[in-house]
Amino acid sequence: MSVDKKSRVPFYAQLIDIIIDKISTGELKEYDRLPSERELCDMYGISRTTIRQAMIELENEGYIYKEHGKGTFVAPQTYTQSLRKVYSFSEEMKKLGKKPVSDVISFNIVQASSKVARRLELEEEEEVYEIIRLRLADDEPIMYETTYLPGQLFPGLTKRELETNTMYDLLRSKYKTSISHAQERFKAVSVSAKEASYLHEKEGAPAMEIERIASAGDRPIEYTTTVARGNKYVYTIELS
Repeated sequence: MSVDKKSRVPFYAQLIDIIIDKISTGELKEYDRLPSERELCDMYGISRTTIRQAMIELENEGYIYKEHGKGTFVAPQTYTQSLRKVYSFSEEMKKLGKKPVSDVISFNIVQASSKVARRLELEEEEEVYEIIRLRLADDEPIMYETTYLPGQLFPGLTKRELETNTMYDLLRSKYKTSISHAQERFKAVSVSAKEASYLHEKEGAPAMEIERIASAGDRPIEYTTTVARGNKYVYTIELS
């Protein structure tokens, strides 16, 4: 592909389209280094000013990133999640052609803290399942997730079952319980040292924390806090 000097489309916009096309077709892969500004000038016969304008736009859109002294690289793929309906991480990854994996880091029965009890409308110190999972797509860690479920609603739940089934499928099949609606809150956070070790991130890297309360009818049955890598997961909201 080349820049059409006779086109009314600005040169920088044409270069943006060329690079995005190379990324979408796989000619340029995640973490590939892009040619230098001088090399791009020679390849497409356009000025450095035009190259820089295109690079700024591509970086702002999340297609590329720069490392000081090393160059410009293709950014890793991000996953976009619509917030129009209740969603399952596993199902959404399958729709994108990705292999979802939930690695159960720990599974314990604990007494509900005051915060967990409030979220699940339980008595304080009532027994709950505490489930910590690492959510991966094509073996790449995306989310560090801590879930609480009321023990009295799901007797006999085991770690092994969660390792071989998605949680929502298990609640439907074994306990005849389905999520009817959920409420989520978002805030920007920094990755902790513990989370960083699982997410393959640097401690202090930007992330999004999602707090979810999911209900079956009028009864809250799930309280989850998720730390999602800031450079891998994007949420969209459609307004009408």
